[in-house]
Amino acid sequence: MLSKREMKKDRSKELKRKKRHRRINKKVRGNSLRPRLVVTRSLNHIYAQIVDDDAGKTLFSFSTLSKEIKEHSDAKTKTERARIVGLLLAKKCKEVKVNFVVFDRAGYKYHGRVKALADGAREGGLKF
Repeated sequence: MLSKREMKKDRSKELKRKKRHRRINKKVRGNSLRPRLVVTRSLNHIYAQIVDDDAGKTLFSFSTLSKEIKEHSDAKTKTERARIVGLLLAKKCKEVKVNFVVFDRAGYKYHGRVKALADGAREGGLKF
């Protein structure tokens, strides 16, 4: 069981992330020519979606829960699965003729799984 101090620390970390996210969202916008690549992560999974902010629509999304990812990720680490999500996302973007995206890390620090997803997307041919 967490102490009050630990619960406060967890809460303040999340509040700081949300503040960073709001600050980033003021500057990062996606449109039809250059949609936004949004990354969200949980304790065990990572989610990525391509969003056209002008139309207000999500074009498509992938996560470590997707069928395509589960086929490729037999007993791999979370970071390796995040890279695979980035690769498959880039492949899908190429099919729909999207080459450039705006990367929205949603206030998360750019390391670990978030960096692996971005590197996988770049590896697949997306340009940020």
